[in-house]
Amino acid sequence: MSSVLLQEDPALERHFRGHRDAVTCANFSPNNKQLATGSADTNVMIWNLSPKARAFRFVGHKDAVTGVEFSPSGELLVSSSRDKTVRLWTPTIKGESVLFRAHTAAVRSVSFSQDGQQLVTASDDKSVKVWAVHRQRFLYSLNQHTNWVRCARFSPDGRLIASCGDDKTVQLWDTATRQRINIFTDYGGCQTAVEFNSSGTCIASSGTDNTLKIWDLRTNKLLQHYQVHSAMINAFSFHPSCNFIITASSDSTVKVLDLLEGRLIYTLHGHKGSVLTVSFSRVGSLFASGGSDAQVLMWRTNFDAFSYKEMLKRHSQRVNPEPPPHLADIYPRGPHLHSAQSSSIEINPCVVDTQTADPAIIEAGQSVNSNMGGADLESRAGGGQAAREEDALGYSVASSPEQSSGLPLTISSTLEHIVRQLDILTQAVSLLEERLTLTEDKLKECLDAQAHMVLQVQQAGEGPMESGSQDSSA
Repeated sequence: MSSVLLQEDPALERHFRGHRDAVTCANFSPNNKQLATGSADTNVMIWNLSPKARAFRFVGHKDAVTGVEFSPSGELLVSSSRDKTVRLWTPTIKGESVLFRAHTAAVRSVSFSQDGQQLVTASDDKSVKVWAVHRQRFLYSLNQHTNWVRCARFSPDGRLIASCGDDKTVQLWDTATRQRINIFTDYGGCQTAVEFNSSGTCIASSGTDNTLKIWDLRTNKLLQHYQVHSAMINAFSFHPSCNFIITASSDSTVKVLDLLEGRLIYTLHGHKGSVLTVSFSRVGSLFASGGSDAQVLMWRTNFDAFSYKEMLKRHSQRVNPEPPPHLADIYPRGPHLHSAQSSSIEINPCVVDTQTADPAIIEAGQSVNSNMGGADLESRAGGGQAAREEDALGYSVASSPEQSSGLPLTISSTLEHIVRQLDILTQAVSLLEERLTLTEDKLKECLDAQAHMVLQVQQAGEGPMESGSQDSSA
């Protein structure tokens, strides 16, 4: 389809090369100067957005990285992995990390609370877990899902958690009572991602049935229902204004949806194979996408800075222009299905070969620490400063294992052994917690059944007594 690309159309600004396998997750730093990505190659990478700046590769996970996110302050970076762990990194060349263990299966997502004090994780062990960041401790589990949990997110105010998974549900939790307060089941497939809008009034979810749905939490009603992809939606991201959503799909495309007008406006090509992740920057001027082709593409757009009606007029030169927007779809009386239209704007950027590592990549993150060790991240980062060297970027680097820890190798190995034993203990405690939860549920069912039987017996006994009293009075 022919089109006239205008200034406000999304444009491919840059691509990053360095991952050796599929790019599974991406997140921009709060200051908009860095982009973090995770990959099936087990590595986390931080790309500096300034030209010719070097990238960092963080080594530590033993299996595919499934989630990555900067803290709200940008001082920390968290990642989740199929190796059943979560790592909290200092995003510098030192690459120090703290290890979190409590899940008994692959961890599918991780995310900070808005205040940066807590983490929420989703796992194939069917649980959602909440962690304290600075104390580096597991806090509690949410265990009502009946299949793998793919994604979990805090609401902007931290009072709610939304989670979704392969049981074809989206569940809503109260963080104060730790109880499930709502469940959405109107889905035709497994749910791959869930997210709150910036005001916390709505949640969106995507699934293997190729659809994206948006729910109003104030009324518990389905607001909008988009079916614009020809394959499953793997990820999506709200624009900070909440007026747009970008989606990533296994049909090799990224699509931009206008939520106010309720329609698809852009279809972006560029990836070869499934697009697995997409993420807006914190100010919305950039978004990144990653896929099975190991590419990271960064796009620039300012489509939130102009009137959509004006854009339709300026695109009048297109073949088969779109019909007027559905203004009633902003808050429809009933769920309205938005399907793909052949007149959506197609953008096909030219992306060069991605096999060459570019820019220069610095290996980092060799040190491994456990959250069960007891020391906080600041104290670890401050050890052995006298023996550190300065590299060309101004970051301090430990020149040897002994210098980095300030301890002899024998003591370090002993401590590492203790840490491993504590990790095993943590997993055992996690299993015990799950069994106790199941026992508690069974006990509650028994007590409810017993109370019901007692009530029935009392009602059966009161009947003859009342009739007998009536006979005696007669």
